[in-house]
Amino acid sequence: MSSDAQIVEVLSKVTTATITTILLKKGLRNVWLRRTRPLRPGQPRIVGRAFTLRFVPAREDLATPESWSSPTSTRAAIEAMPAGCIAVVDAMGVTDAGIFGDILCARMAKKGVAALVTDGVVRDVAGVLGTGLPVWCQGAAAPPSVAGLTFVAWQQPIACGGVAVFPDDVIVVDEDGAVLIPAALLETVLELAPEQERFEGWIMEEVGKGAALPGLYPPNAENKARYEASKG
Repeated sequence: MSSDAQIVEVLSKVTTATITTILLKKGLRNVWLRRTRPLRPGQPRIVGRAFTLRFVPAREDLATPESWSSPTSTRAAIEAMPAGCIAVVDAMGVTDAGIFGDILCARMAKKGVAALVTDGVVRDVAGVLGTGLPVWCQGAAAPPSVAGLTFVAWQQPIACGGVAVFPDDVIVVDEDGAVLIPAALLETVLELAPEQERFEGWIMEEVGKGAALPGLYPPNAENKARYEASKG
């Protein structure tokens, strides 16, 4: 079984687009987390294990500023996050309450959390950007989380962007958004992804030389043979 360092080494060189193609060939169509866009353009590709957090709709007796001091709070969840994880937050797509602001993101960055991914929004955007924590989300909203959400749990299965995310699934994020690799298929993706990247790089070279797409992408027997010969 590959170590986390090996997983990061391999997948940091593989686009989320390539990963979705590989998983599609394995029968998985729903692995791209909708409404997860990079908060800052040019953020690097990041790979990490999912650390999940879940919100439900706000209920007035539970979603209060006092709840931030509860043992079941986003503050407690952040303290449980290991270095290198990607925090994946189910905000049910709510866009009028920010799940985290600059202080919470600063603490995550200090703990070595690799990134934050949510189908919701953040608040204190200038401050969040200043923490250096890479964030993928729908944007920003000024109100705090309790204005529209109740935090209920961490490290449980969640739905984020319409995708089922389990703790320790692998998340890859880049300019195209966030993609999930189920833990059970991780080794398969690690085996196939580098070769898929090499093959598509060869196709791009051929297109640059003026080659037509029919018979090239996907390749016929002749072009498969040419590709294999190019590797030698």
